[in-house]
Amino acid sequence: MNIDDPWYVKDINFDPELKQLDIWINFNKGSKFPCPKCSGPNCSVHDTVEKEWRHLNFFEYKTYIHCRVPRVKCGNCRVHQIEVPWARKQSGFTFLMDSIILTMAQSMPILKIAKMFDEHDTRIWRVVIYYVKKSREKEDFSNVSIIGVDETSFKKGHKYVTIAADIENSKVIYVSEGKDSSTLTKFSEDLINHDGEPTMIQSISCDMSPSFISGISSEFPDAKITFDKFHVMKMINEAVDEVRKQEQSTIKELKNSKYLWLKNEENLSEKQSERFQNLKNQNLKTVRAYNIKLSLQEFWNSQNRKKAAQYLKKWYFRATHSRLTPITEAANTVKKHWDGILNYFDSKITNGILEGINSIVQLQKRNARGFKNVQYFINMIYLKLGKLKFELPT
Repeated sequence: MNIDDPWYVKDINFDPELKQLDIWINFNKGSKFPCPKCSGPNCSVHDTVEKEWRHLNFFEYKTYIHCRVPRVKCGNCRVHQIEVPWARKQSGFTFLMDSIILTMAQSMPILKIAKMFDEHDTRIWRVVIYYVKKSREKEDFSNVSIIGVDETSFKKGHKYVTIAADIENSKVIYVSEGKDSSTLTKFSEDLINHDGEPTMIQSISCDMSPSFISGISSEFPDAKITFDKFHVMKMINEAVDEVRKQEQSTIKELKNSKYLWLKNEENLSEKQSERFQNLKNQNLKTVRAYNIKLSLQEFWNSQNRKKAAQYLKKWYFRATHSRLTPITEAANTVKKHWDGILNYFDSKITNGILEGINSIVQLQKRNARGFKNVQYFINMIYLKLGKLKFELPT
């Protein structure tokens, strides 16, 4: 607890009925302390205030520290309460208690920690939020140049947060409520506050969200946008499934076959593969749509941007002449985002890291059974995926 002169343990009491250990700390009579505001030395004690802190459990028993905390009279700046060496200012926990809470929070849901210590989860969250904020203040983003941006759901009802990650270091560097263009404005401001420079951002990977495109164009004008290939393929998969839905009204065999067309053929089970082959050998619109999807999948294996552009041009012609409305609409979306899709062959970046981060975030959300507010959710993401360096007492 960092107890040193003039502090000393005055009394200890263990109550077996309450299952509680209480420790009283005092200071030597006549002690003087530095002013907590101006650091002026040898300030006399003006009066004291009774304080209590929760400390590490003594085995399974709660432990509390009690102390008369001095308020000193400074000749320069009046009366101020001093800071004690075993706890941070305005905290109800000792430093060691803070340390164990934050350590456990990195691998356990907050509600479980609260239950373990028989504390309200709000008190546990205060500790987490304090140290996350303190650690983020020391972050240095001056070398960040390649980022990925994606949204993830906070709760049902279209509640989202936007996550920005340093792709080179697989690290979340910013989280903001919402998924509109203002999230990129706030990210740009946060980047500058951490010694980063928006003009240093060379490449940004994202989906084809108009809000993200607008925000990036406005805040990171020197960055080249790479549209994430997984999102492009997701859009084509949705178009294939739309063709299937339209066709199954007349071709009953297509019912309940959605995942046959979305999965890679080698990932199908033996039973699924047999059914898939039977459907594939028929003259179906869904089969044509599926083959167009496969040809776009092959596009990503192009050797360079020039060859990729030639391939995509041929694919676009085939897709727009397929007489399959969902496929034609998807192809027109590809045309609209042409350069950003081809930028992949220069940057070679995807949102794969963001997809992994998103999976972890959603797993943590399920384990926690949701979060009371978005700030808890945001701090959880920083805690688990921000690779923050915490200066914890030992």
